[in-house]
Amino acid sequence: MEIIPAIDMQDRRCVRLYQGDFQRVTVYDDDPVAVARRWVAQGAPRLHLVDLDGARSGHPVHTDIIRAIVRSVDAPVQLGGGLRSIAAVERALELGVQRVILGTAAVHDPELIRQLVQQFGDAIAIAVDARNDMAATAGWTETAAISAIDLVERMAALGVRRVIYTDIARDGTLSEPNIATTRALVRPGGPAIIASGGISTIDHLRRLAEVGVEGAIVGRALYTSDLSLSDALAAVQ
Repeated sequence: MEIIPAIDMQDRRCVRLYQGDFQRVTVYDDDPVAVARRWVAQGAPRLHLVDLDGARSGHPVHTDIIRAIVRSVDAPVQLGGGLRSIAAVERALELGVQRVILGTAAVHDPELIRQLVQQFGDAIAIAVDARNDMAATAGWTETAAISAIDLVERMAALGVRRVIYTDIARDGTLSEPNIATTRALVRPGGPAIIASGGISTIDHLRRLAEVGVEGAIVGRALYTSDLSLSDALAAVQ
């Protein structure tokens, strides 16, 4: 199981939101590139970048920072936030991002997802962000009329091979991940699942590993030192 540090960017800074609320933001560093270098130096096998301003605006905003991160670290990078067209995905991949993550488009434009999977295969991942088990879109500011589980099934039918599942109510709270729903999403022959939201202890990571997820995205717990990256990596090796 991969332990993947999250780098969420807003106003060119490294931040964390509480339950996805843009009004409840904590700034952890003014230099996302330096943060990326730090996590990779500590052994991160992959980085999870989120362009929060892009998620709200519908198009990537922090392109220059993303490019700088890709060029400065020796680890693959995955990127989400505002990627809602073939052109946006192509531009992200041209920056050197290995994997792009689409969320809003998965709900509102499944035909786009089908085309992207056919064209880019494993480079396409889907973010299934759930509030009260229902999928959220537009930077988590809107709630769709489809459940997280149904959305994963719909994406699997389109050929999607990887899903990042986040329980919004737990994200940034240091509480615990939604093990029950995560377990329901991990199915033989289904998309690989990466868990996110509320992960803050070694025990959380071990329970997720037992469920069979491919990876776990850790954010606030790393920044607050509730969880050390080296300890997390050692626990799942």
